[in-house]
Amino acid sequence: MGESRQELISWMNDLLQLNLTKVEQCGTGAPLCQIFDSIFGDVPMTKVKFNVNSEYQYIGNFKVLQSVFLHHKIDKTIPVERLTKCKFQDNLEFLQWVKKFWDQYYPGGDYDPIARRKGQGTTSSASVAAPAPRAASVVSSRKVSSGAGAATTTTTGVVPRNRTPSTNVQIAQLQAETAALKEQAEGLERERDFYFNKLREIEILVQAVADEDAALAESGQEVNPEKDFLIKQIQDILYTTEDGFEIPDQADGVPEDEETF
Repeated sequence: MGESRQELISWMNDLLQLNLTKVEQCGTGAPLCQIFDSIFGDVPMTKVKFNVNSEYQYIGNFKVLQSVFLHHKIDKTIPVERLTKCKFQDNLEFLQWVKKFWDQYYPGGDYDPIARRKGQGTTSSASVAAPAPRAASVVSSRKVSSGAGAATTTTTGVVPRNRTPSTNVQIAQLQAETAALKEQAEGLERERDFYFNKLREIEILVQAVADEDAALAESGQEVNPEKDFLIKQIQDILYTTEDGFEIPDQADGVPEDEETF
């Protein structure tokens, strides 16, 4: 199993000096191009656009990446159509493969990502974390209107002037942090569901093979001992629990005849 979403995002931000918050942002193609530039050093980064927001522009970046794959004879199909939809699962799987490739071929040494992309992407984090600028603009507009109100109501002792610029900045920062935490929570939930579904499919497949072997044994036919041993090992891994974890009994509300996963 490859790295998790958070590990991959942290790795990309450290390597590329970006401020990515979601795996789906790889669907623009720009971070992927620069990851391969850190390996080969010959990606035409002037053709890679970081501050983009349309699928047409994403495809332009992936054309650069495809030419890199062709030039270096990398035998891997880039699912451009799926990646540019910026869906979590497609981008996670491709990024996990990219990380394995980077681990194998990265030459080491110093790499200056900002210089290589000519300063591009230094403002991309603002467009990525869209809720933050909106919050700031809302605060700014309120600030202007409250200032006007203060000018017309100074004799009535209205308090809007007590909302200092520093307070407005703090509010904007808190709103941005809240939006970022919400995005992280949603991403973790999608990642959890993604891996749970994979494990569930494996469990169903293994159980079907185990049932088939049990039927063979009951009918007196010979069962492959190596396959049987492997199936039991997989089931042991699937059903192993952490130390201290107790499976709820009937008193905890689980019906006696209900199967649980």
